[in-house]
Amino acid sequence: MNGIRSPKELGETLRQQRKAKGLTQAAVGKPVNLVQSKISQIENGSLAIELNTLFRLLAALDLELVVQPRQKHDLKGDEW
Repeated sequence: MNGIRSPKELGETLRQQRKAKGLTQAAVGKPVNLVQSKISQIENGSLAIELNTLFRLLAALDLELVVQPRQKHDLKGDEW
């Protein structure tokens, strides 16, 4: 997996992981107290969320955050 460099890429990755586990947006949102529409906004990269919410969402999907040095390449679009 390549590094995630934008909210949109994060949302796409969360969506892929949720679908791979056969979960609905509502099922993922329930343990983190987020309604389905908020999960949809997160997956579309259109909702800013607090870090503690992100970590709860990652835990609900049985995922973890790994920080590593950035690979060198030209940034494009909304990459950070």
